[in-house]
Amino acid sequence: MRNGNGRGTLPAGVVAGATGRAAGPVGTTAAAGSRTRRVAAGAALGLAALLATPATALAAPASAPVAARVTPVAAGALHEPPHAHAGHGQDSVRYVSVKGCRSKGGEPRPCGAWRVVMHSGARGTLPDAQTIARDAKGRKASTVAAPVAVSGNGQRLAYFTRSGRLALRTLGGGVSLLPENALPKVAQYETGLRLSDDGSRLAVSFTGDKARDTRVFDTGTGERIGTIPSAYELKGFSADGGEVLAGSEDDEGSQILVAYSDAGQELARVTPPQLIASNGPPALSGDGRTVAALVAKRRLALYDMASDQVTARLKVKLPAGDVEMVDWTGPSQVTVHLVAYHDSKPDTVAIAQIDTGTGKVTIRDRYPLLKDTFVFAACGG
Repeated sequence: MRNGNGRGTLPAGVVAGATGRAAGPVGTTAAAGSRTRRVAAGAALGLAALLATPATALAAPASAPVAARVTPVAAGALHEPPHAHAGHGQDSVRYVSVKGCRSKGGEPRPCGAWRVVMHSGARGTLPDAQTIARDAKGRKASTVAAPVAVSGNGQRLAYFTRSGRLALRTLGGGVSLLPENALPKVAQYETGLRLSDDGSRLAVSFTGDKARDTRVFDTGTGERIGTIPSAYELKGFSADGGEVLAGSEDDEGSQILVAYSDAGQELARVTPPQLIASNGPPALSGDGRTVAALVAKRRLALYDMASDQVTARLKVKLPAGDVEMVDWTGPSQVTVHLVAYHDSKPDTVAIAQIDTGTGKVTIRDRYPLLKDTFVFAACGG
């Protein structure tokens, strides 16, 4: 849930505690399902492979492993139109969504289990995932969804289990639990989760009154490999996950962008031109130096942090909707997620790919969210 909270990630930022239809990144995007279409039983089996493997502990023993349960849907009852994502190369998570319930005279609130929608159209749930965010003492904040993140390739999920542990679930690879002391004791609605495009890295950022460094984890081992200073807001990973982009303001109110290695080593620090500073969200290329930023949805600007030069201003024509996520998905490709909100029909997501050499826009995917969605988190890229 880039925000979806995106990739994205849900609370704290595209992805900080979400109380509406989309959370934020990182992020972190939604559910679909207006037409009914049957898909092959293999789709349901692919979903089961994602969700039905026992939990194991990473880096430290788990005191109480969480059972990795799954609620698969029979193949004949699947309601998502199939979608082939060539970039993923296999079935993958399209997005996760939690239902919104409204008590009589009350505000909407998250309820039920997180729902997983695959690109194949298969659908299931994550019963072991926390739905309602908890505060630092474990009490539920009934109007806020707990954070969830989906990797850009749709192969990995990050979320809190009902026992409060941070979990990493991989397509066909089971679920692993980070050590109990992996994170400080803070409210889940002040915690943002962001996975890299390939799911190999997880960044956990924090909001709230007390400043805390962003923590970067190797999702294969559960090891914390780096930190980003608390003075800088997490913007996201580079396309290959090897770098992290962060931002802040100097004493004069000017925007600062800083590129770090995934181990926390500062690689570049710039005060970008106003064209970049005032637009966005910014996304870092796999080269660790080129930043892309959307300018009023009409242009894509490219900026080189090494030379401090704007290297391109490309006219683009994007679909209707609010920009939810911007990611580099290739050496010359930027992918944009947009969400269009509607009053009388389900909100819709459009995913546009921009050729950074020509500005040509290709629509990769377009789908409606489940009409009862309270918040969602989509795959990036």
